[in-house]
Amino acid sequence: MTILKRIFALTFVSLLLVSQAHADGTYYLLRHAEKQKDAIKDPHLTERGQERAEYFAKQLSLANITKIYATDYHRTQETAKPLSDLLGIAVQSYNASELEEFAQALEAESGNIVIVGHSNTTPVLATLLSGVSVDPIDESEYDNLYQVVSVNGKTRLTRFKILPID
Repeated sequence: MTILKRIFALTFVSLLLVSQAHADGTYYLLRHAEKQKDAIKDPHLTERGQERAEYFAKQLSLANITKIYATDYHRTQETAKPLSDLLGIAVQSYNASELEEFAQALEAESGNIVIVGHSNTTPVLATLLSGVSVDPIDESEYDNLYQVVSVNGKTRLTRFKILPID
């Protein structure tokens, strides 16, 4: 790991931990990692995608995660699996076609929750949870992490660009 990546990782983890000090709940939303380009509807992750999923797991492992959600597709489940394995928390499935209902259910939960989605659902869910309009994710982007923090009834949205993995 280069010195720049180490500095970023330490800064990122520090931001995650500081935000937890007084939070009522925090959501970490990310799009699945790189998927295979097969013409099939439900592709698996590529080798690079598996590496990115491992990297996300390492970064989020210190954020006191209490629940992990992912849609019921190979690429999202495989992105969530390294964190699930690391923390011993089962991945729960959610229906991406019912985002408003899912957002309402999430708002009733407490704790720090990871949600793995898709390029067309992650920004929508981040908007629903934060009340802030989130720009769409391009199909080629796999490095966005949205953090929605709820403190004393106020919500803050932060978008991180995770440095590319080598």
